[in-house]
Amino acid sequence: MSGPQPERVIVVGAGAAGLMAARELARAGRRVTILEARDRCGGRIDSLSPSEFGYRAEGGAEFVHGEAPVTRAVLREAGLSLLPVQGARWTVDQRGFSQDDAPDPHSGRFRQALAELKTDVTVADFLKRHFAGPEYAPLRQSVLRTVESYDAADPARASMLAIREEWLNGGRSGQARVAGGYGALIDVLAEDCRKHGASIHLAAAVDAIETRQGQALVRCVNGDSHTGDAAVVTVPLPAMRAIALPPEMREMVAAAADIGIGNVIKILLRFKTRWWIGTEGRELSDLLFVISDRAIPVWWTQHPDDHPVFTGWIAGPRTEAMAGLDESELIEAGLASLADIFARPREQLMRDLVAARAINWGKDPFARGAYSYATLETRAAQSALAASPAPILFSGEALYRGPEMGTVEAALASGLATARAILAS
Repeated sequence: MSGPQPERVIVVGAGAAGLMAARELARAGRRVTILEARDRCGGRIDSLSPSEFGYRAEGGAEFVHGEAPVTRAVLREAGLSLLPVQGARWTVDQRGFSQDDAPDPHSGRFRQALAELKTDVTVADFLKRHFAGPEYAPLRQSVLRTVESYDAADPARASMLAIREEWLNGGRSGQARVAGGYGALIDVLAEDCRKHGASIHLAAAVDAIETRQGQALVRCVNGDSHTGDAAVVTVPLPAMRAIALPPEMREMVAAAADIGIGNVIKILLRFKTRWWIGTEGRELSDLLFVISDRAIPVWWTQHPDDHPVFTGWIAGPRTEAMAGLDESELIEAGLASLADIFARPREQLMRDLVAARAINWGKDPFARGAYSYATLETRAAQSALAASPAPILFSGEALYRGPEMGTVEAALASGLATARAILAS
């Protein structure tokens, strides 16, 4: 930004990016107003009630991936700790449960082809060019499953260079959970914002932002309006389309369509007991992940905590087949999937069921998707949005240019960088 340093800043969105930006600005003495469409802070971090699941279960973001320096710094400052993910990863196929972690025989060639890649292509095209033969079928399946599930990305759009940056640099390895859940982190950020004078307005969905005489006029659906020297828009990119922006910015915002947005459906099932421990006569007390080819392909437990809760995960293009299902139908699909995986009668699981939730982030009106991924055009789109003229700026995990794109770390880092850019103007 150029010109006088903004004194009054409006932050649109109280997710991780918005709260991080607001906290940094408020600490520096700026007058900050946060406008949040929901009746809670957190955005795509959605901590569920302990009365439902026995702990603050995560309806949205759950794991801390990799080094995550900004996340870890905030946690240390807040006195919150990280719990390394522990437990066994099982695969289920027609042969039953197995823990075959042997690398694919072609993994070395795959990494070499990745390292030698000079010109960006989609993941699907990369596999077609280098690994089209029948001998590579298991490798292709593994890569596609990871891209679709882990990155919530469409292989026909996802950038192979961006995926390479993530994978060859350790990616999202070394997973951990926040003790008390991500909700504890959001609570700390929101409280710190208030402590430094920021005001947080909930149920204040923004539908228009105008510029007048170098200032930002932000209008809410409820009729309220707020004026500031700058407005920082941190809402998810698909939700940003519902905000009317100045005509000169519309072409710039249209570029956001070149940033991939993947969907996620999470299904949380709480049972009376950890009935899976004795499955097939196996010792599964340390079970963490279960991977299969069923309708809900990924499940995990809360190990090493003994909460009798399974979380199901469907991401990327696979969610399209379930787009028409409501919450009760998604829960039914989850029970059927677990019953199939563990060869147990569905009725037996139903009798043991205590609580259930299903969250389809693609249907959430204030998110319209789960998190972003890089396409071949994403870096240019990010540059276009970053060049937004004052007094309107954009921030969020989709604008982050590092390998942690699509994570809470990316949101926090982007919010922090935006606030520092304002303060340095």
